[in-house]
Amino acid sequence: MSRDSNVLAVWGNKDSMNLNSLVLNNIMASQYFKNTLYEKKTYHEVVDEIYFQVKHLEPWEKGSRKTSGLTGMCGGVRGVGGGGIVSTAFCLLYKLYTLKLTRKQVISLTTHTDSTYIRALGFMYIRYTQPPNELFEWFEEYLDDTESLDVKAGGGCIMSIGQILRQWLTRIEWYDTLFPRIPVPIQKDIMEKLHAHGPYKGDNYGAHSRYGYDEYEEEEEQHNRGRSSNAIDMPETFGNVGPSSSNDRNGSYSKHHASSSDPYRDKKYRSSRDDRSRTRSRSTDRRRHHHRHRRDDSSERHRSHKNQRRSSSREDRRRQHYRSRTRSRSPDYRERHDKRDRS
Repeated sequence: MSRDSNVLAVWGNKDSMNLNSLVLNNIMASQYFKNTLYEKKTYHEVVDEIYFQVKHLEPWEKGSRKTSGLTGMCGGVRGVGGGGIVSTAFCLLYKLYTLKLTRKQVISLTTHTDSTYIRALGFMYIRYTQPPNELFEWFEEYLDDTESLDVKAGGGCIMSIGQILRQWLTRIEWYDTLFPRIPVPIQKDIMEKLHAHGPYKGDNYGAHSRYGYDEYEEEEEQHNRGRSSNAIDMPETFGNVGPSSSNDRNGSYSKHHASSSDPYRDKKYRSSRDDRSRTRSRSTDRRRHHHRHRRDDSSERHRSHKNQRRSSSREDRRRQHYRSRTRSRSPDYRERHDKRDRS
């Protein structure tokens, strides 16, 4: 549908407004929606109701949703089980959807001057009903809007309109519910546009302005500074220590112990060092003695074996010589020698 037309087409599920089924069922069963909001028939009446009744942007009232006994998907943001009292904000959001708002009416919601919650519900209506590829065009003009509101049930989470819109463009989770999923190619295009648009320029909300796209800014800054990606940023001062560079902080521990002036610590360190050196020298001496003993034993065995071989060879030669002499003598000599031995 052309932007010149006042008719605002709805993207996605036209029956549920792309709301979570559990949230939608609780809205339809809510007495506030069925009774109070049923009487509101016009756009201006619903806007006035938002002005007086909406105090936060969560889908459930504080303390009404019990998820302590639920596990898996039933205890998460999927909304499979464990519902509670649906919030006034989401009841009015769906009431706006039933009125079939025109383009001019939605723009009037986002630029309303009476209440920030009226503006926030107008942007939430866009996030739920408009095509993902048109979301950035709707939100671009307000990405640095500093008008703030408390989005948490019971209070405690102040955010600006610019921060909320940046989060809705980069995340689908919103407390205990989900926004419609943005396709990956469109999400990449949105991230590039956010990067080109730049970081949040609010004065007092810099701590809450990072929603994932600032990683490109961090990488660029680290590259320009010449720092590694895993460098750790530490405060320049801690306690009574004066300011110093990161290189000094990184090397201060080793330098401190290397140049310690504590005599007890130095003495203890020297004694332990001497003990280690003596232990190493003793183990070295034992190894040398062991190797020397093994070498002496092996040489002694070699000499005894050699002497044994030498003695056995002498005995063999002696026996062989005796036999040769006995064979060479005459038979008479042998006979006389035998008789003498017998006598």
